[in-house]
Amino acid sequence: MAGKKINILLIEDDTFLSNIYKTKFEMEGFHVLTAENGEVGMKEAKKKTPDIILLDILLPKIDGFTLLEQFKSDAVLKSVPVILLTNLGQKDDVEKGLALGAEDYLIKAHFKPSETVEKVRKVLERVSNK
Repeated sequence: MAGKKINILLIEDDTFLSNIYKTKFEMEGFHVLTAENGEVGMKEAKKKTPDIILLDILLPKIDGFTLLEQFKSDAVLKSVPVILLTNLGQKDDVEKGLALGAEDYLIKAHFKPSETVEKVRKVLERVSNK
């Protein structure tokens, strides 16, 4: 993957947080597309298949769990790794997210943006070695 910019789709309705993550990832050499709700997120994913998706769960229009199910049932998008990035930390939510096909589940309050970048790198590495 060296030399190619990795495209991240960040689906997050909190504009402030979205901008923090976008800035951090771009500083690390990633290309970031953002979507402020589930509907826009699905359109963006279909328009330009990202290398990885960071997905919030509590979203307007289409929630993250529903979106994750839609990604995993789409012929093209099902192979794109999805990391849930949310404040929902209940065990049930984590289990549901992973059962629906998420590669990882990060609770925003527990991870700094730089740690999130590292998690994304690890998931991309793991997926490219499959």
